[in-house]
Amino acid sequence: MTKLTDDQWKRIRHHFPEERRGKRRGRPPVPARSVFEAVLWILKTGAQWHMMPQCHPNYKTVHRRFQKWCRTGVLDRALRDLAGELRDSGRIDGSEAFIDASFARAKGGGPGVGLTKVGKGMKIMAIADRSGLPLSVSVHAANHHETKLAQLSLDLCLCGEPANLIGDKAYDSDPLDAELRERGVEMIAPHRRNRTRPKTQDGRRLRRYKRRWIVERFFAWLQWSRRVLVRWEYHMENFLGFVQTAALCMLLKHF
Repeated sequence: MTKLTDDQWKRIRHHFPEERRGKRRGRPPVPARSVFEAVLWILKTGAQWHMMPQCHPNYKTVHRRFQKWCRTGVLDRALRDLAGELRDSGRIDGSEAFIDASFARAKGGGPGVGLTKVGKGMKIMAIADRSGLPLSVSVHAANHHETKLAQLSLDLCLCGEPANLIGDKAYDSDPLDAELRERGVEMIAPHRRNRTRPKTQDGRRLRRYKRRWIVERFFAWLQWSRRVLVRWEYHMENFLGFVQTAALCMLLKHF
């Protein structure tokens, strides 16, 4: 998606304020829709900012406005608004959700980058509902374990916490199970082979694990946006902004 329909733009336009020229002379400010669609082109192609085609506004203007949206939380508010609409209409089912992480190399360096065995990078944490729609997206240094990031991902849920959270063997942790249970969330994850403590998972509930391919499909959708495959942005909030924009496009397709 590099262009929005009129109906899609109407749903999010109130989150993207227009710039005002005031009493200054010169060219009128670039419309927010044109800037947003230029950001979508960068997100989809993964190209450098200065390679933006002439059919879009000047890349310096687009980059400056995008950075402002990232700093002021515009994209996060738009995500929460759309997710709330989909939940109210019954198109987001938060009773069962799936959690996972994806690794993105950070070739540009910058704050928040973690060093791992495969190099410097970031973790994109995501929680998806039963339809594969994003309930939570966030980015973290890659050297943090996923069990340490699970609760933070839940804190960032767009429309409430799920009753059942399903993950892979990386989330097999008794302390994590206990902490989530206090929040009213049941963690469902198969046990690791090297587990020494008694089993705690109910085999009947583990049948839900067969549907974990849903979150894998979510990351496949996400990676169609080439700008999130590698972190080229120096500032961490800019990379998060691209991830949030990709999630926003997923939600917009359901209107």
